[in-house]
Amino acid sequence: MAETKNKFVRMENICKNFPSVKALEGINISFNTGEIHAIVGENGAGKSTLIKILMGVYPETSGEIFIEDEKVDISNPIVSRSLGLSAVYQDVTIAGDLTVAENFFLGNIPKNKFGLVRWEYMYEVTQKALEALNIKVDAHALVKDLPVAKQEMVVIAKKNFDKCNLMIFDEPTALLANEEVEELFKIIRQLKDEGAAIVYISHRLEEIFRLCDVVTVLKDGKLIDTTPVAGTTEDELITKMVGRTIEDMYSINHFKPGKKVLEVKELTKTGTFENISFDLHKGEMLGFFGLVGSGRTEIMRTIFGADRYDSGEVIVDGKKTAIKNPLNAINHGLGFLPEDRKTQGLTLEMSVKENINLASYPDISKLGLINLNQEKINADEYVEKLRVVTPGILQKVLNLSGGNQQKIVVSKWLCKESSIFIFDEPTVGIDVGAKTEIYKLLQDLLEAGNAVILISSYLPEIMGIADRIVVISEGRKIGIVDRSDCDEEELLRMASGIK
Repeated sequence: MAETKNKFVRMENICKNFPSVKALEGINISFNTGEIHAIVGENGAGKSTLIKILMGVYPETSGEIFIEDEKVDISNPIVSRSLGLSAVYQDVTIAGDLTVAENFFLGNIPKNKFGLVRWEYMYEVTQKALEALNIKVDAHALVKDLPVAKQEMVVIAKKNFDKCNLMIFDEPTALLANEEVEELFKIIRQLKDEGAAIVYISHRLEEIFRLCDVVTVLKDGKLIDTTPVAGTTEDELITKMVGRTIEDMYSINHFKPGKKVLEVKELTKTGTFENISFDLHKGEMLGFFGLVGSGRTEIMRTIFGADRYDSGEVIVDGKKTAIKNPLNAINHGLGFLPEDRKTQGLTLEMSVKENINLASYPDISKLGLINLNQEKINADEYVEKLRVVTPGILQKVLNLSGGNQQKIVVSKWLCKESSIFIFDEPTVGIDVGAKTEIYKLLQDLLEAGNAVILISSYLPEIMGIADRIVVISEGRKIGIVDRSDCDEEELLRMASGIK
């Protein structure tokens, strides 16, 4: 167990220039053994570029890198791996059709003197490596059959098995449920206790304060500050990152609710949720809070017609509706912004123009021919209205930032003249600055007379911007809380089913 902290990696005066862009400017940073070092900053702050230089993906324009005080030239990822550096990314990269053990020994399959694979040895060694980190996975299991969280932990165990002395975690909790996050944190703390240097990158500031020892703030390619986590606050970090306070982030305007636009009565989908009742008013933001697996998303998918319900009523603008599919919902003025916007909300390979018009093509087409002029007018209008940052409407959506992708999904429903917007975890995976833009966008929707349902697992967010909060636990509505009566501890107790 490493008690003393030594500088394992030192990066001095690191600069990185791309054509017309200075991505990093004079960065000085060290990563110590037995320490978890967080790096935070908005998208474009330079976090990914810095890590890619360390991992040998990009060459630095200037500057020097030292490992244990010895200058090194990390010219490619193979060199970084040989130096004991490794990274675990948000998107798990592992061979799904192979077993856990086969992944462990990929490219280095052990064989006996007769050239036969030593299967028993592979499975035994892999199982011991998993057990060393208290990871409950069978070495014989096919990776594709494991939950995403277990796949991520297999990747960590493999990199630890490969004798990594510095491990980078880049947004590792983005796809994990709360209990899986706790399991991951235990593993990271164990790696730290065993003397590894840990670099932790996350947009979720609450994780930084729970897990990390030191935090570095990057902004516009420059290092703003490095400080012990115990000596700072979330508010101070946000101010350093984006130049505004946490109060400013959630200070959106609230409006007097108007007429009732949606009413749900005793909605039940057997085995998933039951007897869900609530109403939504024009100009209101109604929050839905619950732990992962509580049924929040399933309720909204059902209201939107993506799933069928067994009993209950959905009333839109005072009229009982029979929403049997998403097209019915869209025709009743509903727009659904799913949590997984990349696969369910957008067509990434298509352009900004095409994505904005995606739900509206039947309205701007005649005899199968698209009105190209109206298509362009629509796209230009909503790019301007929502302040989408893009080189042009022909840009592929996959090249936009997370915040701007979210704006494109909203544009699609505005273009279709939706009036009831369902947002499922709209700020997951986007930085603090982009979150503020999304909150402003929600405010604009309400001010224009629309109604919004906001699903969020992040209590500060939902308490900060929702007018009322519906609390869901294990498929049941526990209660509805007004924003003036919000108490974080009480909401958590309700969501956990604790009376």
